[in-house]
Amino acid sequence: MTSQPYETLHFFGQDPWWLVLLKAVFCFAFLVLTVLIAIVWERKVVAWMQLRIGPNRHGPWGLLQSLADGVKLALKEDLVVKGSDKVVYILAPIVCAIPAFMAFAVIPFGPAGNEVSIFGTRTPLQLTDFPVALLYVLATASVGIYGIVLAGWSSGSTYPLLGGLRSAAQMVSYEIAMGLSFAAVFIYSGSMSTSEIVAHQRPTWFAALLPVSFIVYVIAMVGETNRAPFDLPEAEGELVGGFNTEYSSLKFAMFMLAEYVNMVTVSAVASTLFLGGWRAPWPVSTFWEGANHGWWPMLWLTLKIQLLLFLFIWLRGTLPRFRYDQFMKLGWKVLIPVSLVWLVMIASVRALRNEGYGFGQVVLYVGAPVGAVLLLALLRDFLRKQPEPEEAPPTAEFDPLAGGYPVPPLPGQVLPPVPRRPSRAPKQLQDALNGADHSEGS
Repeated sequence: MTSQPYETLHFFGQDPWWLVLLKAVFCFAFLVLTVLIAIVWERKVVAWMQLRIGPNRHGPWGLLQSLADGVKLALKEDLVVKGSDKVVYILAPIVCAIPAFMAFAVIPFGPAGNEVSIFGTRTPLQLTDFPVALLYVLATASVGIYGIVLAGWSSGSTYPLLGGLRSAAQMVSYEIAMGLSFAAVFIYSGSMSTSEIVAHQRPTWFAALLPVSFIVYVIAMVGETNRAPFDLPEAEGELVGGFNTEYSSLKFAMFMLAEYVNMVTVSAVASTLFLGGWRAPWPVSTFWEGANHGWWPMLWLTLKIQLLLFLFIWLRGTLPRFRYDQFMKLGWKVLIPVSLVWLVMIASVRALRNEGYGFGQVVLYVGAPVGAVLLLALLRDFLRKQPEPEEAPPTAEFDPLAGGYPVPPLPGQVLPPVPRRPSRAPKQLQDALNGADHSEGS
């Protein structure tokens, strides 16, 4: 790229105080409105996938269902657990919700060239930006997890404590993979500023140039937001409700709000880093020059966020919950090693390109070692001696009621056949149930 680093940052820090306040209120309103839409959309889409009707009572086509849910939660009795640490117990939902809103401050809704006018003042469509904006996003995302950890610890109950510990483990494992996917973007764009990263995605988005980083980030963002199939801190089937079991009323609503706001925030970050940010998609940008100017970029960013929110809903409606050991194995044994190898490859490619090497030489110097390692791994798997199949031990007699109460059989033990009385149904009915009558008709 011919552009100088951080050439867009001089547009920020020049707005009057009232415009900064107006932008902050807009970011807050955008998040809350998107959350209200996402709740109804999720319930409608999951109902459609499960062949149900979904919400259809509150408002036209049930579109006011999320408002009804908020009113219901506000009118519920607000309980405080007697054995809890009351100060931390009350502050935990606040600690969980506020960082979710803070991270949205550096998301660009449009170009940083002062192309729009708000009440006569030219300004960029972004609240603020600075050279380490994405480090700020990582920091606020990490702080939000502590709200879940503190909620589980302060409740004074076993299941919430287990949910909080699971959330801490998720933060450690998936924050590393997310940071490594960010690092590839930093190397390729030469900047940590969100507006600069979007500026460097012309004409090709980073999702096409860095596909491995994009896939790793999508998986990590689902794990970071505790959404299915990675909703292990909640895990209703095994932890009752997880970290928020002892919460009710508005405090419980703040946890739900934080979850959905985090979904919107990580979707906006994914759009900014990998999907061109506010840039129009390829078919539109080719025949319409004004698609990336004025107020139109807000539309493209909003559509990309909604597309990623649909991905969250689709995953929830199709995939079962992971076991905790599977979740940790995916993070530590798959995502982190793959991200490290991919990051080394990206750094090598950028270093060789900066030294003036051609495309063919870059492919030779980087692709040849990687191909050699993969070939050796395949040969190792092919030449590995397969263990001889062991003969199955003879099945032992097993009495499930030997100890006075029924127990399941161990491996190698077989239950005796269950005695059944002869059927009292007429022979014609038995033949019909067994399918004998079908052969007669044919």
